[in-house]
Amino acid sequence: MNILIVGLGSIAKKHIKALEHLNLDATIYALRSDANASKVENVINIFDLEAVDVSFDFAIISNPTHLHFEFIERLALKHIPLFIEKPAVHTLDNSETLTQIIKDNNIITYVACNLRFHPCLSFLWDTLQREQLRINEVNVYCGSYLPEWRANKDYKSIYSANADMGGGVHLDLFHEIDYTTWLFGFPNKSSSVLRSASSIDINAYDYANYILEYDTFTANIVLNYYRRKAKREIELVLDTETITVDLINNTVTSDLGKTLFEAKDYSIQRTYESQLKYFTDVLKQNIQPMNSFNESIKNLKICLQHD
Repeated sequence: MNILIVGLGSIAKKHIKALEHLNLDATIYALRSDANASKVENVINIFDLEAVDVSFDFAIISNPTHLHFEFIERLALKHIPLFIEKPAVHTLDNSETLTQIIKDNNIITYVACNLRFHPCLSFLWDTLQREQLRINEVNVYCGSYLPEWRANKDYKSIYSANADMGGGVHLDLFHEIDYTTWLFGFPNKSSSVLRSASSIDINAYDYANYILEYDTFTANIVLNYYRRKAKREIELVLDTETITVDLINNTVTSDLGKTLFEAKDYSIQRTYESQLKYFTDVLKQNIQPMNSFNESIKNLKICLQHD
């Protein structure tokens, strides 16, 4: 199996680690823009896609988000299946063009939202499918401290802090919108507030608040870059109890004093392995995966709206 990686940053290295753990007998190539780029063990650097006589089984697009469009287009026209790091693109401009190219060339696409493979979310998904819960309210919260995201780097220089590089908390923490619509479906109506006014002082959005309206309940999603102690939770307010899903401590609990599920010592790296296993199985079976480019664009429309 020959795999192409576009962009060799921290996320790409997590995918490489996952591929190695899956023992796929794969040869991994990385498309680099700098001839002096450092080498990564077990990865072959290439510098000109047109000059390489290799048939790629699929490509992982994990370069900065504002560069995704170009490579989705280039690789789709080469009929290469695409594993695209979220979000698929950073703007809706010309997204319909990409959708048509993907459709015309019958390209299998998957937008990588690895939290769909988190065991606590899997437990919640199974519970929602199995039980008819009367939900009154859903509260989703994800906050952490951007200045501590990258060790030994000025946080204002990384793409997350810069709107022109596809940064912003709404795009970085796209997972929360993705898993909300995966768990509960797409809302009837949505609205948002996107701002940058906090003490971390960046030009990209550092706060986002989304309100998703469903038939019988409302989901509220709050995202920020400035919370010192990280918190990532989903709260389901039911008519009989409140269930809290803690995605950092890997627990699902009830306010009635019960632990409904826990995954002790679970490493988030395993979600990267699970989703790559899922995607390679999809390719073997030649079926359409969940969270295709087209489906993810629906979430991006919610993500980018601004009142």
